[in-house]
Amino acid sequence: MSHHKVPDNKKGLRIAIGITALILLLEFFGGLATNSLALLSDAGHMLSDVSSLVFSLLAMWLAAKPPTADKHYGYSRVEILAALLNGVTLFVIAGLILYEAYHRFLSPEPVSSLQMMVIAVIGLLANLLSAWALLHQGDVKSNINMRSAYLHVLGDALGSVGAIAAGLLMYFWNWYLADPLISVFVAVLILKGAWGVIRQAVHILMEGTPATINARQVQAQLEQIDGVLNVHDLRIWTITSGIHSLSCHLLVDERADSQAVLQLASSHIHGDLGVRYATVQIETQTPAWAKAGHICTIC
Repeated sequence: MSHHKVPDNKKGLRIAIGITALILLLEFFGGLATNSLALLSDAGHMLSDVSSLVFSLLAMWLAAKPPTADKHYGYSRVEILAALLNGVTLFVIAGLILYEAYHRFLSPEPVSSLQMMVIAVIGLLANLLSAWALLHQGDVKSNINMRSAYLHVLGDALGSVGAIAAGLLMYFWNWYLADPLISVFVAVLILKGAWGVIRQAVHILMEGTPATINARQVQAQLEQIDGVLNVHDLRIWTITSGIHSLSCHLLVDERADSQAVLQLASSHIHGDLGVRYATVQIETQTPAWAKAGHICTIC
């Protein structure tokens, strides 16, 4: 008998939060001690990522709570609201980094590059350890929350690589412009990630069609079911990451078996599309020949 390990997403997140928080403190105080904006900007990046990891853990805890009489979907959308708040915070952090980098470009300041590199290397190793914990403890492939956390940690690792590169340039060539230059690079990465998070969160809150589902294709596939004459009032939206809802009206020939049509439509919606909540209304239409009083006979 084969045994499959069940991913423990919460354990993976807790490990990543602990490691990332420690390195955040190390890079923040190390950045102040070495006067390195690259380390401080990476610490800012990691602050946003710790927030994301904590929100992901909180969202998992709240999502497990059952629905209530006045919250039919429970607290599933807390994750989306948290993501929106996190995205806005990221923009503020990136703006502060760019503001400080601008002044560093105008007046470069000396940096303790050797100590900076040591701290950045420790940060890189810790980020790789966090990524390993998420990859081996959690379900990174199919859980969007875990995948997002995993990508955030990899982004932190990239920031540490940038800080190491800046440290090398300053240590061997005394090129102190490398510090604000790498900081701008990290800030751009933060802005790119923040924009993606905000755009996705707003799209979900506006109940837009999920990016993984093509509404026109869904309509065409439903209309291919025998007996379905038309599909209208099709609505597809997202409750929270990975949980979608759908509602539609199916105009069905009155000679067709409405229950069989409903069963086929539901099977496609839940099984093929992965939609969790679906409301399908069946409407019947009398054939044109019957309306005209025609009689069909089989000879």
